[in-house]
Amino acid sequence: MKYTDRIEINPNVRFGRPCIKRTRITVYDVLSWLASDMTIEQIILDYPELDMLDIKACLAYAADKEHKLHVA
Repeated sequence: MKYTDRIEINPNVRFGRPCIKRTRITVYDVLSWLASDMTIEQIILDYPELDMLDIKACLAYAADKEHKLHVA
């Protein structure tokens, strides 16, 4: 799965932040929920418009962005 199948950047949605398609939920939202010890199951229960592949796409997006960082 490519994260681009699940995540889009639309300047008219959430100020152009990367969001899960069909939602206004940002990658940042999902990552912060995971960082605050929410489980994937809890996130899906609280946000039934999401599924496991959406969560994995957020992780893949973050990994890709971290990999592309340039160290000065």
